[in-house]
Amino acid sequence: MKIHEYQAKDILRRYGTPLLKGRVAYSVEEAVNVARDIGGSVWVVKAQIHAGGRGKGGGVKLAKSTEEVRAHAEKILGMQLVTHQTGPEGKKVNQLLIEEGCLIDHEYYLACVLDRDSSRLCMMGSFDGGMDIEEVAHKHPGRILKEWFDASTGLQGFQARRLALRMGVPAKLVNKAGALIQSVARCFTEQDASLLEINPLVTTKDGNVIALDAKMTFDDNAMYRHTDIEAMRDLSEEVPEETEAKKYDLSYIKLDGNIGCMVNGAGLAMSTMDIIKLHGGQPANFLDVGGGASKERVTAAFKLILSDPSVKGVLINIFGGIMKCDVIAEGVIAAAKEIQLNVPVVARLEGTNVEKGRKLLDESKLRIQSATDLTDAAKKIVAAVK
Repeated sequence: MKIHEYQAKDILRRYGTPLLKGRVAYSVEEAVNVARDIGGSVWVVKAQIHAGGRGKGGGVKLAKSTEEVRAHAEKILGMQLVTHQTGPEGKKVNQLLIEEGCLIDHEYYLACVLDRDSSRLCMMGSFDGGMDIEEVAHKHPGRILKEWFDASTGLQGFQARRLALRMGVPAKLVNKAGALIQSVARCFTEQDASLLEINPLVTTKDGNVIALDAKMTFDDNAMYRHTDIEAMRDLSEEVPEETEAKKYDLSYIKLDGNIGCMVNGAGLAMSTMDIIKLHGGQPANFLDVGGGASKERVTAAFKLILSDPSVKGVLINIFGGIMKCDVIAEGVIAAAKEIQLNVPVVARLEGTNVEKGRKLLDESKLRIQSATDLTDAAKKIVAAVK
């Protein structure tokens, strides 16, 4: 689960992380009023979307008067902001963060992540902060410095100060930077985050260390412990099909192809997508209905696949263990009766109640081909779509 920058900063404030004064605005007038409330002579107008690269896309602007705040807000609010992370379609800006300005001395990079290779948490930092950190990581991986720590003990003070020194933070500011880094580590651990990124972390001309930006994502499996964070979910930023899938506890990820996949089991789903590509097709989604899906859940899954206008064919691949093939068949038939089935469907069923499932599909008079095995199924659906 992702949240907006202003929400991430609200969470970081609980941990004493040094931040600039700022507030979210949902209209142009509200943006101007926020700037007036903050005071000062310089403000930053920031688009709030779930994507990086906002500055390069024109979604972050500096304003030196409230008139400029108004002009930037009018331009950014409601725009379709395109960045390297949104894809060509971009994302609509529905809210802005209005923040006070500051005199930056240097921009650094800081992030906390889960290192799956070592099964530990990792705090990363770099002297090279700013918009091109991905390029730095790709071309000069040695410039990304790391400190590993355990969730049970937390990031120790000496580790935070050591990382700050290695990042190139001036010696006189190392204690301030270390305190900020530790606050980020505590926030990451206690809030069950999967990523907490500060880019940039800045030192200022007046001798402060400030988190100028903040990006947070969370482990969905832990959200039952954080109802306050769950309430921050912005459904307008999420793929509608994935949001719908969550209602039925389906594992669904939308992809760029045109062959819909309905499979039981994550490993089998990955194999199904691989074999579709092997035979010249492109999967339109990852969808795992799970091992104990009901008829209603299968119906919802099939309708979800067919709701995607890019889907030109569907491959059903079920290996019935706990999941029964006849339940899958009943769900598919129920969904097909509710909506007009106008794309080819290939079904490969094996396992528990397979004969009963095949019979139900055959007698349904639906546009469904049977397949003897996975290779046969992949060849048939790719041919049907082409």
